Amino acid sequence: MTTPTVVLSREGASPRKQQQTLAGFSMAGPAILLMLLFVITPFFAAIYFSFTNQRLISGNPTESVGLRNYQRLLSLSVLTVDPEIDEATGQPVVDEEGNFVYPRSRDFTRDEEAYPQYAGMREWFTIELGGQLTYILAGDPLFMRSLTNNFFFALVVIPIQTGLGLLLALLVNQGLKGQSFFRTMYFAPVVTSMVVVSIVWRFLYDNNNGLINEMLNTLTFGLLGPVNWLGNPSIAMWSIIIMSIWQGAGMQMMLFVAGLQQIPESLYEAASIDGANGWQKFRFITIPGLRPVLVFIFLTITIAAFQLFDQVLVLTNGGPDDATTTTVFHMFRNGFREQDIGYASAIAVVFFLIIVAVNLIQRYTVRERG
Repeated sequence: MTTPTVVLSREGASPRKQQQTLAGFSMAGPAILLMLLFVITPFFAAIYFSFTNQRLISGNPTESVGLRNYQRLLSLSVLTVDPEIDEATGQPVVDEEGNFVYPRSRDFTRDEEAYPQYAGMREWFTIELGGQLTYILAGDPLFMRSLTNNFFFALVVIPIQTGLGLLLALLVNQGLKGQSFFRTMYFAPVVTSMVVVSIVWRFLYDNNNGLINEMLNTLTFGLLGPVNWLGNPSIAMWSIIIMSIWQGAGMQMMLFVAGLQQIPESLYEAASIDGANGWQKFRFITIPGLRPVLVFIFLTITIAAFQLFDQVLVLTNGGPDDATTTTVFHMFRNGFREQDIGYASAIAVVFFLIIVAVNLIQRYTVRERG
């Protein structure tokens, strides 16, 4: 007996496919429209404005300036000077502490006729070596410093936050009593607004009445005085790092918990039969099983670290002495406070390319090798 075969004609299937396509576009349409309005269009607008002198509020017409914004942003130069010489003795001039006195960098950067190659540049940092002082000059030294702060923040936060998230995931995945409560407590800072979290931590870091200083004073019996967490240039960035790790570790914990639950229990049972200890199970089963989660976490933390802004704005406003200024904050300050949209757009374009390059390097580094 032959089973009848039902053949749908192209005409009969077409209306159904058209309905499915229309339904798909109707559901995806709002998201696509929002992406066009708030992501794609501003991105291409930033590229266009980066080649202009666009101001936020100005009566002057917008004009093209070519690569001037990029030249100011990325220009670097090296200036090496010898100590000043005392004309009477012919010996190098020294200060009260016995250190050589060198010409100031501004003596070169402000003399455009004699030193046109240094025009418009400012001192970024100095290196004294072999009886000479080398000035590293930059068109925008604050951009260079903010970029350095971003890399420092990322290099510290990525491994510590990842390790802390994994540790918390291992603890709450043991099946102990109250694990749901602890998961909620650890994850609560993630769903709390970063602005709210930063305001709370600003009170905790308060120099006079902050809870952290009070706790340090009590635990050390007054040996440690009040720490100026947000006012000391050498400590302020570490204060932001501590708060950011605390705030984001819960998210990494939940991702690791999901990854741990996908590892077959039979692998651990087989390892136990073979005599593997806890460390060997963790190294050869847990870590390889969490590899996709680790790659995803590395990428997301890196992007979030380079987008550091809210904490800086609320806690330190970029200070003290620009010690906590980040690239996004520098872009915000140029674009909205100084109203230089053209230059802020150039910062955005260059920073976007840097983030893409960093992520490509990460993906190449953690790729699976056959």
